[in-house]
Amino acid sequence: MDLLAQLNGLPGELEERLRKVAGDADLEAARVDFLGRKGRLAELMSHLRDLSPAERPAFGQAANAVKQRMTELLDERKALQEQEREAAFLAGFDCSLPGRTLWNGSLHPITLAMEEVCSVFRSMGYEIAGGPEVETDFNCFEALNMPPEHPARDMQDTLYINDKVLLRAHTSCVQVRTMMNRRPPLAIIGPGKVYRRDSDVTHTPMFHQIEGLLVDRHVTMADLRGTLTAFLRAVFGGSTRVRFRPSFFPFTEPSVEVDMSCAQCGGRGHIDGQPCRVCKGSGWLEILGSGMVDPAVFRSVGYDPDEVSGFAFGLGVERIAMLKYGLTDLRMNFENDIRFLHQFPV
Repeated sequence: MDLLAQLNGLPGELEERLRKVAGDADLEAARVDFLGRKGRLAELMSHLRDLSPAERPAFGQAANAVKQRMTELLDERKALQEQEREAAFLAGFDCSLPGRTLWNGSLHPITLAMEEVCSVFRSMGYEIAGGPEVETDFNCFEALNMPPEHPARDMQDTLYINDKVLLRAHTSCVQVRTMMNRRPPLAIIGPGKVYRRDSDVTHTPMFHQIEGLLVDRHVTMADLRGTLTAFLRAVFGGSTRVRFRPSFFPFTEPSVEVDMSCAQCGGRGHIDGQPCRVCKGSGWLEILGSGMVDPAVFRSVGYDPDEVSGFAFGLGVERIAMLKYGLTDLRMNFENDIRFLHQFPV
């Protein structure tokens, strides 16, 4: 049989071969056998040099037509196999079965708590302000009435990059930056990550804070008490009781710790006759620190303490989340256990 006859006979042979194909592996084997680099078409094309110059053009045109036809046969067979698979799947599909609901993710409890706190203060007219997590020593300590070697720095021993640059220990830096760039009146809250060299059941090296600042004329402790009482009752319920205790912070004077009635036992100090494990039977929980802005802080940012006054406060978001959602270990927030995260609303 001459080469041209063998060439023209390839599509018929492939068609016969495809009738016996049983799956994808057989189909691929047929493709390689007929159209592969060492396949039957390539074998015939290797004899092109044996033809006379007058015969070669016709043989080349026939080879292209044969290749195109065999490619079409292979594609048709592949499409047919896909249709057969789909038909087999549909034949076994029970449309009466209940559908599968899509899995929905959820917000992290810290995110939920932070968004709720920010929402409450936005409703009071506060703006949300931000700042970098890598700060200067001046913004983090010196402007807040904590010069070098001040003992209050030991309470916030943080992570230094060099002598003058560190990971911020609190979001009070946001207050400093805002006051240095804006004139009063202003009311801001600064949420974000902060860093301290602590790690145990109740402390982590990274945690979240929200600090607030209000500066205007004639701001008093009554304004501070009213603001924080309204905030705590918005988050924990209208029956929440609030008390203020004298304390010390370098950047506020006078300074107060704010306690709220225990969210677990309702401020009774006991549950079913047993002392409450959350408040240790006292009925109170320390929730945040606050006070009137120290005049030294105003002077460091270029404000005249004789002209303006204000208050500041700061709270840990993890503590809010623990009380709000009944968490028992701070580290649960950072373990990324999907079972824990599934317990919270979307």
